[in-house]
Amino acid sequence: MDPYAALRYKEFNTFLLVRFAMVFAWSMQFIVIEWQVYSLTKNPLSLGIIGLMEVIPAVSMALFAGHIVDQKEKRNLLIKCILGFSVISFGLFVISMPSVIAQTTTETILYSTYFLVFLGGIVRAFLGPTIFSLIALIVPKKIYPNAATWSSTTWQMASVLGPALAGFSISWIGVHWSMCVIFGFSLFALITLLQISKKPILNPKIGEPVFKSLKEGLNFVFKTKAILGALTLDMIAVLFGGAVALLPIFAQDILHVGSQGFGILRAAPAVGAAIMMLSSTHFPLHKYAGKKLLLAVFAFGICIIIFGLSTSFWISVAALFFSGAVDGVSMIIRQTILQLKTPDHMRGRVASVNSMFVGSSNELGAFESGATAKLMGAVTAVVFGGTMTLITVGATAILNPRFRKLDLTKDIEEHEKEA
Repeated sequence: MDPYAALRYKEFNTFLLVRFAMVFAWSMQFIVIEWQVYSLTKNPLSLGIIGLMEVIPAVSMALFAGHIVDQKEKRNLLIKCILGFSVISFGLFVISMPSVIAQTTTETILYSTYFLVFLGGIVRAFLGPTIFSLIALIVPKKIYPNAATWSSTTWQMASVLGPALAGFSISWIGVHWSMCVIFGFSLFALITLLQISKKPILNPKIGEPVFKSLKEGLNFVFKTKAILGALTLDMIAVLFGGAVALLPIFAQDILHVGSQGFGILRAAPAVGAAIMMLSSTHFPLHKYAGKKLLLAVFAFGICIIIFGLSTSFWISVAALFFSGAVDGVSMIIRQTILQLKTPDHMRGRVASVNSMFVGSSNELGAFESGATAKLMGAVTAVVFGGTMTLITVGATAILNPRFRKLDLTKDIEEHEKEA
């Protein structure tokens, strides 16, 4: 297959620009918030609360959001999501003004930040399913795997640069003006998205009752073992391997590397993932996908344990780099499974379930890491999480031999015949 097939479609390139800008802004914003909150509180649990404030609305709204996405036009819905994010980032810009901080109590700033993060969770509940559904309307079915790879690669590249710039910008221009940069990227995404035309609504059941629609989506996911296995495995791994949430503690109190070192640590996993994803455009991962996914998550757990035990900055960076590389493999395989196995009229609902399983487990993992770090210390919490990841992989390999034998070659060939 042509490794650049998806890039030959103009609207897909525009879509990649929008996705890059949004992920860049979102990941940079999350890092700046983490730094600001920990600087204000010096409490590991406060980092976990950031994740909890986003995951509560993201999970509770996810299924309803999937129903709405399947019922509505995708381009305009994405415009509304970006507008919502822009309002939130502007709010964070305002409450980080030195004059506002000087006249406001720490508790007020903290609770205002949590509130805006909560609103961001609502936006995210709609954003993920909308993006997933829009990809399928921009490129033909035969290049879904290639489009999924480039989309995931763009996500990771933005995740590299967003946290890295966040670390440096905190040092160079401070939290307040870093928030201004984030707001600027959200406006760029909004303007760029207007270049994509409106898309048809492929759902034949417009106006279907909400609960009937949600039940259909859940039944499909739980009956499709390939999707269920991939989501469950990734959810548990991310939930217990959420060491990234504790990076401010490692940067400030264990490795003593400051905000710039924090930016490098935060970017390291995404650098590894981006390199792996770019390589995968030339070496597809669909053959023996089940075994490759299991091996990737197992290697991820090993890397997390090494990071937790390390007292050397560069060993820690290397461990995070390789954790990102193998996580990139996991992400590509999971996205390919979702794109190939999901009917067009159910993409919003399936993507919402995916966000509940995997996307939200990032924030739940942040809360779990913050809570366990409070109870047993940051190092022990990270090692515990990595160990639980290894146990999960072993259990999945033993209890689900069908998933272990999963191969996506036939699915790809069928889509090529349809095209």
